Amino acid sequence: MTTTPVGMRCPECARQRTKVHTMRSVATQPRVTYALIAINVLVFVIGGGISVSSGLPGGVVHVDACGPTANAIQQHGALCGPSIADAHEYWRLITAGFLHANLLHIGFNMYLLYVLGLILEPAIGSLRFGALYFASLVAGSFGALLVTPYGNTIGASGAVFGLMGAAVVEARARGISVVQNQIGFLIVINLVFSFTVSGISIGGHIGGLVGGALAALAFQLGERFRSPMLGLGACAALAIAALAGSLAVAGGSGLSG
Repeated sequence: MTTTPVGMRCPECARQRTKVHTMRSVATQPRVTYALIAINVLVFVIGGGISVSSGLPGGVVHVDACGPTANAIQQHGALCGPSIADAHEYWRLITAGFLHANLLHIGFNMYLLYVLGLILEPAIGSLRFGALYFASLVAGSFGALLVTPYGNTIGASGAVFGLMGAAVVEARARGISVVQNQIGFLIVINLVFSFTVSGISIGGHIGGLVGGALAALAFQLGERFRSPMLGLGACAALAIAALAGSLAVAGGSGLSG
């Protein structure tokens, strides 16, 4: 037998080397975060990255029930209440969260997604992180339609705000000061921008923030009862409720309604 720092081991066992994954090594592999960033960037590149309200060279301006858009992708993908109600273009509730107006818009959202993804995905797991992102996205769509049903709304900020809300819930559950880890400061700054800068979807930001916090609480409910599926089921129920609410609000904004 061989003496080791953890006790007595046989010579064969002592020679074995087990690969250890530390928190640092795991945190460098937020695969869902990277995939979401890649999808957003790919859609932005395909769409030409033209502003929603601009007529810059290379972007043909289209018009739908919510007003002008920069290109065909935004025309058929932006969040627009009447288009959802009258043309039954329900995919807009999802696709709007992967469209961006310009380089600054996508750059800011992807930076926040990267930072928050590095924090959350290793902490809660890739499956729950993906579910959290989706629930936050549709909650943001619901909030945007509730406040501005006749405006073309695009951007991942609703989902990103959901990650912020979830980060606060997770931090409190782990006994981490929200102020100390700067998540609270990040939320306050972004909320200030939401209410003071024109052209920002206040409803989308608030809806995503609340949706993400509720999704994180759903996961904690599952942990409390030692049933991960319960947490995922509660998160799915939240997303379905947000989708149902979005359809109800969009229906009320229909031009034929």
